[in-house]
Amino acid sequence: MKLVLFDIDGTLLWSDGAGRRAMENALLRVFGTTGDTSYRYDGKTDRQIAREQMREAGFTDATISSRLDDLLNEYVHGLQSELTREGVTPARLCDGIPPLLDALRGKSDVTLGLLTGNIERGARAKLKAVQVDFDQFRVNAFGCDHEDRPELPAVAQRRALDLLGLDIAGDRIVIIGDTPADIHCGRSLGVRAIGVATGRYSTEDLAAHNPAAVFANLADTDAVVSAILA
Repeated sequence: MKLVLFDIDGTLLWSDGAGRRAMENALLRVFGTTGDTSYRYDGKTDRQIAREQMREAGFTDATISSRLDDLLNEYVHGLQSELTREGVTPARLCDGIPPLLDALRGKSDVTLGLLTGNIERGARAKLKAVQVDFDQFRVNAFGCDHEDRPELPAVAQRRALDLLGLDIAGDRIVIIGDTPADIHCGRSLGVRAIGVATGRYSTEDLAAHNPAAVFANLADTDAVVSAILA
């Protein structure tokens, strides 16, 4: 059995900045500042983004922790509004995603999952916006499970055992993502990573981090499935 874990933003879908706008508005409401507008969100968990931004703004970890629940509630409310707001570019699936998910669901030796910096409520909202069935992803690790992305592969591994009775070795896990953080996060477990340049990093950028494979996009279903099953 292989556990195939997809990142969301820049990998499954592109939301044209809806998540960033929602987070900045939530930070402004809860902390009084959006933080550094040049700060890069990609590859980071929602909680990590909030903590790093507000540390830089001068808040203590204790203060940040005490406000995180309120912040994330504000964020999810704002995200849902941003994803449905008129006059903005709607969220869209990245190239090749529907046929790739269909092909992987048809493999009896593959279990689909998510590994994302999004908190679960945010992940659900984004997938709903592009009409992707959340329930096809049976083993997931979210940014609400741990603030640090490198901890999430072990979360997914434990969930596979707890939820499905699947004891999956690290080298039977594949993470697909669009950032160096996706490529590196599972290395301590022996996880294989596949990079895809549908986010803000080029194929050359991603290849420099030595993933098992790199694709410009996921449109060539047969090639991507072959790389996953290799």
